Amino acid sequence: MQEKELYKMINEKEATIASASFPALMRKVYTWMALALVITGVTAYGVAHSPAMMQLIYGNSFVMWGLIIVELALVFIVSGMINRLSLTTATLLFILYSVVNGATLSVIFLGYSQSVIAKTFFITAGMFGAMSFYGYVTKQDLSSIGKILFMALIGLIIATIVNLFVRSSMFDMILSYIGVVIFVGLTAWDTQKIKQMLLMADGMDEGVQKIALMGALSLYLDFINLFLYLLRIFGGNRN
Repeated sequence: MQEKELYKMINEKEATIASASFPALMRKVYTWMALALVITGVTAYGVAHSPAMMQLIYGNSFVMWGLIIVELALVFIVSGMINRLSLTTATLLFILYSVVNGATLSVIFLGYSQSVIAKTFFITAGMFGAMSFYGYVTKQDLSSIGKILFMALIGLIIATIVNLFVRSSMFDMILSYIGVVIFVGLTAWDTQKIKQMLLMADGMDEGVQKIALMGALSLYLDFINLFLYLLRIFGGNRN
């Protein structure tokens, strides 16, 4: 089935949907995402204000790299093995990822003032909310745009790795603006994609709820990355 035909069918189902499970599932997506953000923020703040924890993580490269490897492993496990995991296990792994991510992000409190972090968070929330709303209500098929953005994301990752050796502050700032554009677009695309998958689902069984959990993880990653790129842009007011 062609993508356009599938999208037309989804729009037709959306127009006639009467099930109460869809709005409940979308609430689960945003609730899980918000919970993960709160856990990450509280963890980051707590670790940043604990000299012992900061020394443990950033005073030992093995611990720091270990946390990064655990982060990557958790994302791959949840994403790649979601069908074999129970909903409870997948949720606990998502929570664990939020904690580990918070520990690694605690370093931002050393590089930026709390006022800049707070301002950036609220700007991120506004941009994310607007684009997620657009992705939810738009009738335009964003799948082709999403593919382009995904390819651009791969290019951004490669360019970022290159800049680790070049160490160009101007190039870093350019990459930050590109990163904002990419994740603003991905937020809309992921929201539409999640909506489409949940519209095609019936009921509230465990398999459907795991789809909602994966949607929450996708939006969580969009929010975090958008926040970090914006923080680099607004980082002129560093401590």
